[in-house]
Amino acid sequence: MAEDDIPSAYVSDKRTPPPSREELRARIPGWGADLDPADRPSSPKLQYSPGTTGAHWDFPDRQPGSEGREHSIEHAFVTPVFGTAQPLHGLSGAIRRLAYVRFSEARLAHWLLLIAGDRVDAWGSHLRSFASLHPDNPITETGVRTELTAGGTARSGRSDRRHQVLDPVVVAGPWVAGGAVMVLGARRVVRALRG
Repeated sequence: MAEDDIPSAYVSDKRTPPPSREELRARIPGWGADLDPADRPSSPKLQYSPGTTGAHWDFPDRQPGSEGREHSIEHAFVTPVFGTAQPLHGLSGAIRRLAYVRFSEARLAHWLLLIAGDRVDAWGSHLRSFASLHPDNPITETGVRTELTAGGTARSGRSDRRHQVLDPVVVAGPWVAGGAVMVLGARRVVRALRG
């Protein structure tokens, strides 16, 4: 391959100069329409004027209670304002804290641990619901009944038709597995008490 046949984007020295604004405007309709700031509707927003922001601080006042809050290891401190509605608790909180303390947000382990913490929290909520007067109902709360009674399987144009066959497995599988574990555990307890 001759040297002139190699596109200039792949060589260290750019042999061909970039096209001029006039050449680009002639070749591409509408090219450069936003070059003049007067033509841009967002132009006033792009001008930074410290007096017009309304801020009375250089750095916002910090919300109290940031000690011990989880934050990414890429950041030196918690953001000035943060949510406190769902504090971490129990085993799921320990898993999530581990994700923040140990792994960067760029690591897959960080996100997998957060997902695992979410699943542990969901299962904890399901188990707590059995102790209440209104336990979770997987048939009505997951939409399985609606799929069968409201014509969900017959609707055309659905993007999820191909994986619809797996939905009962995904929805019911964890419940069946959890029930099986409970039955096996109860059997062992009964055997241990008899023996």
